[in-house]
Amino acid sequence: MPPRILLCGDVFGRLNQLFKRVSSVNKSAGPFDALFCVGQFFPDSPEQLDEFMAYVEGSSQIPIPTYFIGDYGVGSAKVLLAASKDSANRGFKMDGLRVRENLFWLKGSGNFSLFGLSVAYLSGRKSPEGQQFGTYSQDDVDALRAIAEDPGIVDLFLTNEWPTGVTNRASDIPAGFSDSIGSDSTLSELVQEIKPRYHIAGTKGIYYTREPYSNVDAVHVTRFIGLASVGNKDKQKFIHALSPTPASTMSSTEIAMKTTNSTLSPYTLMEKSTSPKDVSKRSGDVMSDDQYWRYDVSQKRRRHDAGDGEKICFKFVSSGSCPRGEKCNFRHDGDARERYKRGVCFDFLNKGKCERGPDCSFKHSLQNEGDMPPSRRPGSENTRSKECWFCLSSPNVESHLIISIGENYYLALAKGPLVEDHVLIVPVEHMPSTLSLSSESEVELCRFQNSLQRYCKSQGKEVIFFEWVSIRGTHANLQAIPIPSSKAVMVEKAFNLAAQKMGFKFVSKNFDSISDGRKFLKTQADGESSLFYAEIPGGTILLHRVEEKVRFPAQFGREVLAGLLNMADNADWRNRKHNKEEEMKIVEDFKSRFQEYDPNC
Repeated sequence: MPPRILLCGDVFGRLNQLFKRVSSVNKSAGPFDALFCVGQFFPDSPEQLDEFMAYVEGSSQIPIPTYFIGDYGVGSAKVLLAASKDSANRGFKMDGLRVRENLFWLKGSGNFSLFGLSVAYLSGRKSPEGQQFGTYSQDDVDALRAIAEDPGIVDLFLTNEWPTGVTNRASDIPAGFSDSIGSDSTLSELVQEIKPRYHIAGTKGIYYTREPYSNVDAVHVTRFIGLASVGNKDKQKFIHALSPTPASTMSSTEIAMKTTNSTLSPYTLMEKSTSPKDVSKRSGDVMSDDQYWRYDVSQKRRRHDAGDGEKICFKFVSSGSCPRGEKCNFRHDGDARERYKRGVCFDFLNKGKCERGPDCSFKHSLQNEGDMPPSRRPGSENTRSKECWFCLSSPNVESHLIISIGENYYLALAKGPLVEDHVLIVPVEHMPSTLSLSSESEVELCRFQNSLQRYCKSQGKEVIFFEWVSIRGTHANLQAIPIPSSKAVMVEKAFNLAAQKMGFKFVSKNFDSISDGRKFLKTQADGESSLFYAEIPGGTILLHRVEEKVRFPAQFGREVLAGLLNMADNADWRNRKHNKEEEMKIVEDFKSRFQEYDPNC
């Protein structure tokens, strides 16, 4: 079933009225999974602050997970500063900083997945003055431009202000509308690049939906929804319900479907009506120089004579080509391209550092890896192990999750396990995939797999092994998830149905043993493309090779099994998180049951 989402305009701190309405809608037409608020979220006056803070401080309850991008208004600095300093919000969190239970601040800009939906956002408003909260930066804009270059379709794009030109025909313009107030030309450029299926905005104080419009170089249409403010005197609609099927699960035919009232893009029409002399006065072209570097794009950084400001072209590094060719003001670096293909972080290549730290899924090392064993690569111990959550020498490793350690592999409890006895088989060495280890290591891995199979059979279960092998992978892990034996015959069908929804078909092979199957898999891992594989009961291996520019969900295997087991809420590991004490008890209980099967005992 598609997720059910509520959308809301400017709240202005009127949380009593908002959540009363949400509870009413939830009761009559729900349940709904989440609420997204666009426009100003915080109060407009100090008189509204007590009501607002009652929800922030916990004396009033928030009935549904609520996300906001309007990080300005009375009391915003105090609340947001506290959220920024909260240890639970450290790292690079695109899916929102937790303000309190069920309340999340989408800070800056980003893109994350929620119930399968791809959600992009730009918080704050455009302002020439740099402020800590309430405005967006050029870095935020360029991060979204980088996201726009990634494969896949954005389902929802959330902004506070409207894009300039979205109502470019007299018949479109609603009463009380002023295109000069609360509109942003930067958003007009961004929305043309991101091409979301839905664009939601606030700040205008009116409710407005225009006809779906076509996108340039894309088959799907975009629907724009402008929402009024909570408690507006004209009683215009401030809350809107959606139940969109995630684009990632739709067929190409479904995505390309258009309604009879679809129009051309209003931004294309706007550009055609702009005279040459007007164009020269615009703040930046749609295909501006800025978007060719992912972050920190100062207008002072130009060509090779730009000194230490010279930066690498993100378009060239990520795709191997750049449509601007020699006219591009950023460097087309072949070495950087090769390092990026091997999984080195783009920010690290440009800045020499990455603000995401251990939360980044890319490598932070420029060492020449060649064919040297990982344990002997220069800097591998000092650079990788300190940042990696799976390296045993890392200060970040959660050693209390470890169940059994061998010479080349160790067994650990999965963080936020899907089911009881969900474990990971992890290489001791920092390797991007279990398929890239030596034949000697493979013997030990098969021993772990055979032991887990015997253990699960003793529990009346079968075990499914799967791995997402990304060309940008860091430290590999092979997932092992037990399922009831009665469900085993349905596993292959479940994976094939999920593949069909995503528009691909698995390669299926049968083998007499785990070791034979893995010998085949090792021949498929060429290091040039990503792949997903699952080892399922009956000796069957399902394999899918993923092209470089195709977006593939990293949690695909877990999501399929969550659906098979009727545990959709558990598909996201964060919904299954335990505290450290609980995890330690789970590990000890598993150890006692697994001891007689443990190959290292």
